[in-house]
Amino acid sequence: YAPWCAACQQIELTWENFAKESEHLGITVGKVDVTQEPGLSGRFFVTTLPTIYHANDGVFRRYRGSRTLEDLQGYVLERKWKAVEPVAGWRSPSSIMMHGMAGLFHLSGWIRQIHSYLTGTLGIHVWISYAIFFFATLLIGLFLGL
Repeated sequence: YAPWCAACQQIELTWENFAKESEHLGITVGKVDVTQEPGLSGRFFVTTLPTIYHANDGVFRRYRGSRTLEDLQGYVLERKWKAVEPVAGWRSPSSIMMHGMAGLFHLSGWIRQIHSYLTGTLGIHVWISYAIFFFATLLIGLFLGL
């Protein structure tokens, strides 16, 4: 979820009630703020919000059903998740490819922080910051090419 997402705000009360029932259901329920955890956003390849996953024994399934409390509970209690196709191996959050995707999301956050530092704290003009990143990219490419 994201705090600014209207759809996430709409499901928030239902999700909290689902989490309260989690012990009775024999599951663990959590939520992740993708603005605070961009690596997980990349690892789970989140493209829409809110995104719900069911994980069991290292197998991940994306939940695409109704967002009512009864349907969420039914998904678990009636084991409806067994009829859902697991996330493909290469797209699984535990795969090497998704580890790399998470790294790219972390890198983009780090670059954004450096850009904010250059423009906000040091007062460097935005285009000069872009130029610094452009030349850094060239130099890194040349270095790796050697």
